[in-house]
Amino acid sequence: METASCSAAAANGAVGSQRDRSLVPERLQRREQERQLEVERRKQKRQNQEVEQEKSDFFAAAFARERAAVEELLEGGESMERLEEAASRLQGLQKLVNDSVLFLAAYDLRQGQEALTRLQTTLAERRQKLQPKKRFAFKTRRKDAASAAKVDSAPGAPAAEGILASPPPLKEEGGIGSSWVFGFSNVESQVLEKRAEELHQRDVLLAELSKCTVRLYGNPNTLRLAKARSCTVLCGPVSTSVFLEDCSDCVLAVACQQLRVHTTRDTRIFLQVTSRAIVEDCSGIQFAPYTWSYPGIDKDFEGSGLDRSKNNWNDVDDFNWLARDMASPNWSILPEEERMVQWD
Repeated sequence: METASCSAAAANGAVGSQRDRSLVPERLQRREQERQLEVERRKQKRQNQEVEQEKSDFFAAAFARERAAVEELLEGGESMERLEEAASRLQGLQKLVNDSVLFLAAYDLRQGQEALTRLQTTLAERRQKLQPKKRFAFKTRRKDAASAAKVDSAPGAPAAEGILASPPPLKEEGGIGSSWVFGFSNVESQVLEKRAEELHQRDVLLAELSKCTVRLYGNPNTLRLAKARSCTVLCGPVSTSVFLEDCSDCVLAVACQQLRVHTTRDTRIFLQVTSRAIVEDCSGIQFAPYTWSYPGIDKDFEGSGLDRSKNNWNDVDDFNWLARDMASPNWSILPEEERMVQWD
């Protein structure tokens, strides 16, 4: 009996040992597969990093080369021909930045865009210096007509319903818009317009407006909206950059290559942009697709050079929010039911 029991135990032990030995190759094989997958993942990650680094190096070299060429043109910008060449190369530089936003680090992107802003400002200043100065001349007017004109254009005077106001032009020296000499400033509760022939490739500033509706038909080169309160601004395609700073409770509809929003709150932006929009020191910003339209907008888009099929309206970088796994609390997508806006 004892002999039989021992024989059975030995047989069971032998079976168990065979089962354990058969499991060993399976475990080793599984571990080897996992090891190979991890090696492949690390290899792919290293290759991706190398590609990204190559792209970044190419961008840095190309950007530095083109920036130096633009700076040289601007330094010797004693003719409109040189300035127009600088403007053309500056648009190419803007396109280089737009095409590189997907792989550039946030710091590199910010540095590139700030360099572009400085160059665009310098270009606007050079253009202004080359513009012929207005000749002074005496004009005879009837006293009552002059008085009426003065009343109609007084800042802060409300416009009659359905009638466009004619506010005073921006000052050409000093103040917030020293290099932005086209647009409106210091106006309250008025309807303001500029037409395509006035706007074409101009640098536009809208400054210190309150409770105004502004319609910009046409293709500006740049647009800057500063210190606006409770305004609606509708703009045609902008060839390069749009800047908002220190605005609140506004509505903006615009198409552009680059959008930068700074120290702005509680503002809705209907946007078409070919690069990523940037917000900084902002709160309560809401984005939706660009929907404003007017007769001739197709021609203006063609002249602007913008790609209408490319729209990154909901791809926004918040320079105050670096967490990639959590959405920024400073901006959001405007709900679809709130996008139905009567522009006119």
